[in-house]
Amino acid sequence: MDDAELEQIRKARLEQLKAQGGGGSSGGSKVPGGGGGGGQDQARQQEAEARKAMLNQILEPEAADRLGRIRLVKEARATQVENQLIMMAQTGQLRQKVTEEQLKGLLNAVADNQEEEKIVVTRRKGWEDDDDDLLDI
Repeated sequence: MDDAELEQIRKARLEQLKAQGGGGSSGGSKVPGGGGGGGQDQARQQEAEARKAMLNQILEPEAADRLGRIRLVKEARATQVENQLIMMAQTGQLRQKVTEEQLKGLLNAVADNQEEEKIVVTRRKGWEDDDDDLLDI
């Protein structure tokens, strides 16, 4: 990824942050009513579009397709990977577009960091079990 693309990503992110800052200051003083929801929806839509544009610049098409498929299954993990990719692009850690293989490595790293939720079953000892009655038949 060359310097011009990174600069374009930084400018888009700066504009996004400015838009959020402007919407946040007017959002804090709004009176409860029906008019305030439209501005928030528009801000969310602009943020989503800016995010999508950044990811299109960061990812190769195959990697973007893979991330889209992952989003269908685990939206939280896809969002986490997207955030990490955008952060890496903003800090200049990405020198070229991310390939599908690099995305797989990033996904594996994220999966390794997240611990699987474990279900622990503790059985009570000495609990009377009615299943023993069936053995008498």
